[in-house]
Amino acid sequence: MRLPRPLLLVAAIPVALPAQGTRLPYQDPARPIEARVADLLPRLTPTEKFWQLYLHPGDSTSGRDAGPGRYGIQVQAAGGTIDALRQVNRVQADALAGSRLGIPLIPVAEALHGVVGEGATAFPQAIALAATWDTALMREVATAIATEARARGIRQVLSPVLNLATDARWGRVEETYGEDPWLAGLMGQAFIQPFERRGIVSTPKHFVANVGDGGRDSYPIEWSARRLRERDLPPFRRALREGGARGLMAAYNSVDGRPASASPWLLRDVLRREWGFGGVVMSDAGGVGGANVLHGTAADYADATAQAMAAGLEVIFQGDAASAPLFQAAFDRGLIAPAVVDSAVARVLRLKFALGLFEAPYTSDTVARALAADTLAHALARRAAIQSAVLLRNERRTLPLDPRRIRRLALIGVDADEARLGGYSGSGRRVVSARAALEARLGAARVRYHPGPGRSVQRYVTVPDTALSAAGGVRGLVARYYAGPDFGRLAEERLDSRIDFHWTFLPPAATLDPSWFSARWHGVITAPVSGPAHIGLVGTDGYRLWLDDSLVIDAWSEQGASERLVPVRLVAGRGIGLRLEARQPAGNGRLRMVWDVGVVDEGERRMADAMAAARAADVAVVMAGLEEGEFRDRASLALPGRQEELIRRVAATGTPVVVVLVGGGAVTMRPWLDRVAAVLDLWYPGEAGGEALAALLFGAASPGGRLPITFPVAEGQLPLVYNHLPSGRGDDYDDLTGLPQFPFGFGLGYTTFAYDSLRILPDTVATGSGLQVRCTITNTGTRAGDEVAQLYLRDPVASVSRPVMQLAGFQRVHLAPGESREVWFRVEPDQLAVLDAALHPVVEPGRLEVLVGASSRDLRLRGVATLR
Repeated sequence: MRLPRPLLLVAAIPVALPAQGTRLPYQDPARPIEARVADLLPRLTPTEKFWQLYLHPGDSTSGRDAGPGRYGIQVQAAGGTIDALRQVNRVQADALAGSRLGIPLIPVAEALHGVVGEGATAFPQAIALAATWDTALMREVATAIATEARARGIRQVLSPVLNLATDARWGRVEETYGEDPWLAGLMGQAFIQPFERRGIVSTPKHFVANVGDGGRDSYPIEWSARRLRERDLPPFRRALREGGARGLMAAYNSVDGRPASASPWLLRDVLRREWGFGGVVMSDAGGVGGANVLHGTAADYADATAQAMAAGLEVIFQGDAASAPLFQAAFDRGLIAPAVVDSAVARVLRLKFALGLFEAPYTSDTVARALAADTLAHALARRAAIQSAVLLRNERRTLPLDPRRIRRLALIGVDADEARLGGYSGSGRRVVSARAALEARLGAARVRYHPGPGRSVQRYVTVPDTALSAAGGVRGLVARYYAGPDFGRLAEERLDSRIDFHWTFLPPAATLDPSWFSARWHGVITAPVSGPAHIGLVGTDGYRLWLDDSLVIDAWSEQGASERLVPVRLVAGRGIGLRLEARQPAGNGRLRMVWDVGVVDEGERRMADAMAAARAADVAVVMAGLEEGEFRDRASLALPGRQEELIRRVAATGTPVVVVLVGGGAVTMRPWLDRVAAVLDLWYPGEAGGEALAALLFGAASPGGRLPITFPVAEGQLPLVYNHLPSGRGDDYDDLTGLPQFPFGFGLGYTTFAYDSLRILPDTVATGSGLQVRCTITNTGTRAGDEVAQLYLRDPVASVSRPVMQLAGFQRVHLAPGESREVWFRVEPDQLAVLDAALHPVVEPGRLEVLVGASSRDLRLRGVATLR
């Protein structure tokens, strides 16, 4: 097919170049990069140097507002592929026109499982890609994403996430490649290499260990250097050394008392000196200021900036250009050594020269137009979704379903129709829901969709500003803020439109401490309807509420989080006098005034409709989804809302139930697992997830994914990972097993496999050598299918305690019925090493157990190698 002639955007955009014959040395592409950097760097003013180190979201409008020459690196939001490309080219034109020396910017985007922008292909979420246990497939997906990113003019992506999902409560498990450092490292490498080969800088994140106690995001890490070096650092090391990543993003959390973005040990000692990393390190968004606001390790933003730069950070990532003066102050006040500034700027300039941006700052839309008509990426997204699905339960071989025996299928759950793509997603190019795919497969008349009660239960809403007024009918409440928790000095008086506050980063008034103040509000609350209702408060620490001068809520002595609602009778249009007091004697405060006016609970009716549909069906497919994401950690791993109740009640109808999980993390299942026939984890399957589900349910494809994380029986077992250190006593609880519901590496299929003929070559391994492990796998069932053979090593006796086992290799193979194939694993010499008491890698003589199987708990073959 002949492609349309591309728009020649480059010819229409002025580039700031010197006159003919006055080309400067840094503008000469024939010169070595180091020579060009050495020539350009001293030409920059201090302000120009700062802006080379400042990353903020922007487009051609917000970037121009930042001021001339204030472009270094920018995150680009995007429309469709061609519109996004034009936007990037416009911003680049502004950068060059506004730069005294014609320095281009680096356009940046998020691309965790597809470019975050309108019309980009949405592939399965990262955790789903890890569940494929297929690095070749990961490379295909990454190649497609990189192609779409380059077509939009993107030259750096803030991906992948290489943190380990060691606690299933973490809301960002979906963004990771699971709990194992070997799997995460290989998947990360497979993702990174296609980007770097296409001239796009990859930026693995978040360096390092971004989940702390309780599964909470960015919580402080107090782990030993051994723990970090054995588990959390290896995926990053592989990403930089084998993957070739030229970028790195520091984490929000502190490590051993220092913010990760200002840790000399991480950024200077480990990253630069030990690993020899020569790329660019950036903070996470707002991460440098967090040293001042959250960690309390800096006096102000200038101090935080100086500490981060001295520790080895190059780029400050902030939410907008307007915040730049907070950080530039460190440069202007001389808080950063000139050599440190020059080193950081040189790294950024070196990257821009290496990317060829000085010679070719713009991108032609030839590829963008070709991609607009491409269908191959969607087909790849469908294949990846199929290969990522993990079958967790299949009693009496319920799956696959025989479409000839399905007269009516009840499809239940809002996720069947919503087709959610997961965190850090664009809109997708051609999103196909489960409902659409199943109706296309069976015919709309045979599929009965019912949403069920949904993923949440809404009992109340924030009282809106339209219901609150002060004297004279002015909208809002009169607010007075005082120093101290007992109404000391009056600091500010103002109107607050509503009561919905979260005091974490900033105080309610500039002169107040966000953890040491009190407040009073008064005015009138007016309901739009008449009838019985509830009004109340959700907050922390002390608060009390008066209605028409009657004290109706008194939680003044509370010292934690609480929720208080009281019944009231409302008359439409008639105001009720309101007075509210709150105190904040500690940090991280919240206060929200709520009511249930206008809240209609349709959950029971929807529950009844779903049960009726199930009774009339031959099979019920319940799609149950999670609520999670960045800064949305889960205290409970149960399905949210009334979904557990929905599954139990649908199962009680006697109709076989297939539960399809949609989400990025683990789920506890004790209340309902034994009542259903099958459970299929679809993760966030991407834009072709509906098509993948239809193929899996009816046997056009066989599930072959395996869990990259451990599914616990209950939250009380957490953190729970397969490769923990041995216990000094036992693993069990008095009231619960210490074993998981589903172990790392687990997954069922529609056929069975046998393992035999284990060979270890050589069986005696000399220092500095590796070994090979071979075995034969046979499909012993009646259907073709995929098996993921997993190699684990166990060091039974060492000078330091070693994990009970650790993944050392894996192979995904597709076998026809009766087919056999030899698979082999290469164990590299460094995989045989342990960190001794001084944290030096050594290979210790002795026995090494070699284990091969279908999961970390389903080990089929065992042998021994001797290390000497």
